[in-house]
Amino acid sequence: MNRYSTMPPVIKNLLIINILAFMAVKMLPIGWQLGQWFALSLGTSEFHTYQYITYMFLHADLEHLFFNMFALWMFGRTLEYELGSQRFLIYYLACGIGAALVQYGVAWLMGELPLVLVGASGAVMGLLLAFGVMHPNATIMLLIPPIPMKAKWFVIIYAVIELFLGWRGVGQVAHFAHVGGMLWGWALLYYWKKRGEIYY
Repeated sequence: MNRYSTMPPVIKNLLIINILAFMAVKMLPIGWQLGQWFALSLGTSEFHTYQYITYMFLHADLEHLFFNMFALWMFGRTLEYELGSQRFLIYYLACGIGAALVQYGVAWLMGELPLVLVGASGAVMGLLLAFGVMHPNATIMLLIPPIPMKAKWFVIIYAVIELFLGWRGVGQVAHFAHVGGMLWGWALLYYWKKRGEIYY
């Protein structure tokens, strides 16, 4: 059996935890309290340092959850097998934490605190960056529009769009967190490569 067709352990457990967390917040009587405890509440009295990790497992709605988990499954399987489960988990969490730190720094500079963050998007953007770096010429089939594109160009275009949307302040999306996840991911991959711990 092709190992890339199976579900590696970290991906499987991340999917389970995210789905269970979403169900708990939406269905349990204390769901709203769970949201307050575990969302990343920057610049508020509800802030706790553990929220830099727990915020990654909460999602605003079903669409938010679906697209993040789809991207986690799509790109994460290959990366977990190539990096190893332990290194993959470190990478995923580091990108999520780095994404939040970048968004916090930007919000502080622009006077946009307090700020509440939820979602795995920053960590997932780190995975997208890693896939583009390690498999630059792999073809990704976009959903909208349904056209093929090399991974390296997809990553570059996506990063530029996120920077532009963040600069323009479009919507309620934490665009700089997406960019932050990519930046931290690139830095960590570069560090590991310089140490000879990974090759690409």
